[in-house]
Amino acid sequence: MSAANQILYEKESVFIHINVSNAKDKDTHIPGRVFLIAKSEGVYLEWKAEDVVSLDGAQSDQDWSMVSSVGFNRSDRDADTVSMNAKMDSRRKYNISFDLLDLKSFKRCAPNHGYANIIFILKDGTTFPALHFHTGGSKALLKEFEKYIHIRRSPNDQRLFIVIEHDPEMLSKSFDELQLFSDSSNDLVSKFIKDPYTATLGGFSKVTNFLRNVLILDDNPTVRPDDELADLLHEDIPGMEISHQEPGFELVTKTKLPTRPKVPRGDHLTPGQWGIQMDTEGKIKDKDALLERIFRGGIDPSIRIEVWKFLLCYYTWDSNHKTRQEQRKRRVDDYFRMKLQWKTISAEQERRFATLRERKALIDKDVTRTDRTHTFYMGEKNQNLLVLNDILMTYCMYNFDLGYVQGMSDLLSPILVIMENEVDAFWCFAGLMERLCGNFEMDQNGMKVQLSQIHKLMQVYDPELCHYLESHDSGNFYFCFRWILIMFKREFHFQETQRLWEVMWTDKPCKNFHLIITLAILDNEKSTLIENQFGFTEILKHINDISLAIPLEDTLKKAEGIFLQLKNYKKLPKPVKEILGLEVSPDSSNHTTPSTTPVNRENSPRLELPLTRNGGTNSGSGTAATTPDDSSIEILSDTVDSMINHNYH
Repeated sequence: MSAANQILYEKESVFIHINVSNAKDKDTHIPGRVFLIAKSEGVYLEWKAEDVVSLDGAQSDQDWSMVSSVGFNRSDRDADTVSMNAKMDSRRKYNISFDLLDLKSFKRCAPNHGYANIIFILKDGTTFPALHFHTGGSKALLKEFEKYIHIRRSPNDQRLFIVIEHDPEMLSKSFDELQLFSDSSNDLVSKFIKDPYTATLGGFSKVTNFLRNVLILDDNPTVRPDDELADLLHEDIPGMEISHQEPGFELVTKTKLPTRPKVPRGDHLTPGQWGIQMDTEGKIKDKDALLERIFRGGIDPSIRIEVWKFLLCYYTWDSNHKTRQEQRKRRVDDYFRMKLQWKTISAEQERRFATLRERKALIDKDVTRTDRTHTFYMGEKNQNLLVLNDILMTYCMYNFDLGYVQGMSDLLSPILVIMENEVDAFWCFAGLMERLCGNFEMDQNGMKVQLSQIHKLMQVYDPELCHYLESHDSGNFYFCFRWILIMFKREFHFQETQRLWEVMWTDKPCKNFHLIITLAILDNEKSTLIENQFGFTEILKHINDISLAIPLEDTLKKAEGIFLQLKNYKKLPKPVKEILGLEVSPDSSNHTTPSTTPVNRENSPRLELPLTRNGGTNSGSGTAATTPDDSSIEILSDTVDSMINHNYH
């Protein structure tokens, strides 16, 4: 570190928790130190893995360079012969460095397992992994922050702290020109810096009487009182709350949903419980009870190889030992017959078969970068990659119309890890694609419909967040594209993905439960998005950065609770009931969904989503950016000019 740098704060035993494929679902803790450093260019917060921490004056400042959380990938390395240098290189990828002036907000979560953690979020939407303070010190660090930046706690999320940017001269000038306050500008600026939220809230929104003594109010108001106006509006919009703002500002509505119930999660389905579910002939006794058990807690990894075959229609639920043997024999014969079809195509034939060449090239490209950090696919010349390739090529023979589309390798990968058998993995993958084939249609209709459905659900569940996203060019929910396309594969750790998938495959507690999971994730991020005033680009980046940091069980609990809220809402619109597969009563068609923004259908552009098939791309005006190295899918865009503004009639 340069001799000119001054360490203002230092704390050891600050860990980053990661989850690796061979850790048997247990977090791996990377120890490190956190520093607050005064440099010539500013005050920096930095974290370094313990093994690579060095205060040697000769050390290059490059070692402290900022690492984007999008690129937190582990290097491919041999699982049995990892050198110390390789370990250090891997840990160095997690190093964090940023100027405090680039900090937009941070979340400090209450002590968990005896220690607190802090998540830092930058102005450009970059979200770093949580720093866990195993021996305390998080409050002391934040006290140091207060010497250099102004911080306020979010009134909506007690975990979230917002960094306030201020320019006293500009503030004074703005307040004088607006003439909103009876205070002198200097006094008001002092109030603003001390408590910016309540100061601006009191001055601009006029929704409370807090600080009304500093407002210049008309002694003879010519408008209706707020409560009287509210009564009138409630007559037209039952079940809605109205937030009154300045004249000319749009009203933001809030749906009065029933209280969200607490829902339990359970233990996973054990081998013993699986065994007693079958009678002497091998028939499943109670399918519904079995599915309920899987929904509540998932499946023990040791029996996934059996249970997944039922969930993915490899075997029928009414089959027995004998019929399953017959089914498998037929499937083995069918698979190798289809595989032989493309294996025996000669080079001369392939030269005249453009479609096959394109599919083959795209599959080869995607397979080489799919889950390469997982031990099952790690290393060069890994035979499992060849199996992955052959299954995808054979699927092209099974489904000529669909063929191969980018992202399918992500869906097949976890299945092959469980089955460890080419034939079984193929037919389970084929069963999964029966569920998801609409995601990969070239007209993009399947994805457009689901993103539009998320918008409809959000309009009812949280109109405030829906309005915010609409007003920041994100009302098309394009940032959820990857979530839906490959069923959250890149948002959770590998083992968590397997648990999530088997839960969703039960089709409980409702139709399209994956869309409710989307609401639950966005609900967790609502305060961060709104209070940081993230725009389109920052929203995209932040959503991308929370990948692998979403708590699965908490998300599933919240999602089920949200579903029950919607289900119990007496004014639930008919389109939402249809999305969730709820019974539609004859009079429900009269209920409309509250709209947070007026929609001009003639001026609402179409949403074009990028899907790569057979080497080509069908996209809108945006330019696709790449996801992490071990992903086979490129879907995030730097700019998207079109969006869906869909409302109910």
